[in-house]
Amino acid sequence: MRVLIVEDERALGEVFRDLLAGLGHDATLAATAEEALERLAKEPPDAILLDVRLPGMSGLDFLDLPAVQASGVPVVAVSGAVGEDDARECLKRGALDFLRKPVTLDRLSEVFAYLEPFARARRRSAARRGVERRPAPRVDVELPVWIVDEKKRAWTGTCVQLSATGMKVRTTAQLRPGTTARLVFRPPVGGPLDVVANIVRLDKDGAAFWFLDLVNDDTRRLRVLVDRLRL
Repeated sequence: MRVLIVEDERALGEVFRDLLAGLGHDATLAATAEEALERLAKEPPDAILLDVRLPGMSGLDFLDLPAVQASGVPVVAVSGAVGEDDARECLKRGALDFLRKPVTLDRLSEVFAYLEPFARARRRSAARRGVERRPAPRVDVELPVWIVDEKKRAWTGTCVQLSATGMKVRTTAQLRPGTTARLVFRPPVGGPLDVVANIVRLDKDGAAFWFLDLVNDDTRRLRVLVDRLRL
């Protein structure tokens, strides 16, 4: 993943960069939130590791920026000088997770391993954005679905429409269009599927998801199932 580290202490930023490089990620440094905002506008990273206490604009103020929230880039806040209230405030303002300094390699690895499938899915979604897709045949069907959002919150739901490219789910989950979530469900034929999906739309009938990382065999399997159920 391409990770932007926002840290005013250069030596510590380089430590984070080396740790992330050891985990297989490509990390770059920004010394201020203002610099990070410029980087975000020019070339959005896959994730941001954000120090909360920064000169000038704080990490909390950075999280509040409409451009940051609209980007959909997951932010992991990090600090050694904040209390529980500040940590909760980071999460309330949209941070995916909060890490306390000193950050261990195991903890960093755990967080970014969870982020990676969402980052891959976001890149695919961005590459396809603006391209009109031919609507796939869909069918009314009821299937239980387990939903895990980008903040690791787990929800239950019921699929009410299914196609080879997505599904509509009736759920009380607190979701946001443009973000991604992991869906786990078992079609009537075959084993369970675990897929990352983009949240396309929310309305009173539920949430519409677009599958992002189904392998070809699973796509064909769903296409055959939908065709069979439509007969």
